[in-house]
Amino acid sequence: MQDSKPLINIANISVSYGTTPALQDVTLTVYEHDFLGVIGPNGGGKTTLVKAILGLVPLQSGSITYYDTNGQHTAKLNIGYLPQYSSFDFRFPITVSEVVSAGLLSGKSIFYHPSRTQRQQVDQILSLMEISELADRSIGELSGGQRQRVLMARALIGQPRLLILDEPSTYIDTDSQEQLYRLLHTISEKCAILLVSHDIGAVFQAVRNIACVNRTLHYHPASEPAAHWFEHEMGCPLELVAHGQLPHRVLSAH
Repeated sequence: MQDSKPLINIANISVSYGTTPALQDVTLTVYEHDFLGVIGPNGGGKTTLVKAILGLVPLQSGSITYYDTNGQHTAKLNIGYLPQYSSFDFRFPITVSEVVSAGLLSGKSIFYHPSRTQRQQVDQILSLMEISELADRSIGELSGGQRQRVLMARALIGQPRLLILDEPSTYIDTDSQEQLYRLLHTISEKCAILLVSHDIGAVFQAVRNIACVNRTLHYHPASEPAAHWFEHEMGCPLELVAHGQLPHRVLSAH
């Protein structure tokens, strides 16, 4: 992956909330077509890292540089963002197509009507996410897994170079999670993905590289097992908390 062009270079950044440090001296490069998993304990700074990349929190020190398709510095990067599931009000009376079309609204009036070409874009992204048959359904009628795919379609409709997903598997069942990660592998061929998750087993199986965040950041290329880091930071052997292809045991509380 290091032979690919960089999208974002994060150099020695620190972020605090008041007197409480959230990130300290964090350095990370995200490359084109990367599939990066970000893991770590609650309150360790995962979401703050995402906010820093999106320009939503001020940096105390360090810098974040974005690159265009020619490898030159650029003021901003086209990023698709899927926030945590609970941040969306599913009671709002809006159809699946309207939710996805909203991803094209940047800088436009809320009364904007998509063009024929843009409606075709919506149809294409619904097909990619395997939800074409839901186009005219209300978002409130869907299952958790279906809703998550709709929100991902909205994040992808603007053809971002980087897709950021914050805990995308929360509140969806196991079958929906498997379908989600399968779709993410397809999407990773089109753009880079940064996946924030507490689901360590799924992350280790899905992503190509891993960043472990607990105020500082440790990078593990090619999904190199981060067992020693996790044992030190969480006080829990990795085999006790991860599943899938990793060894695991079911023990009493520890």
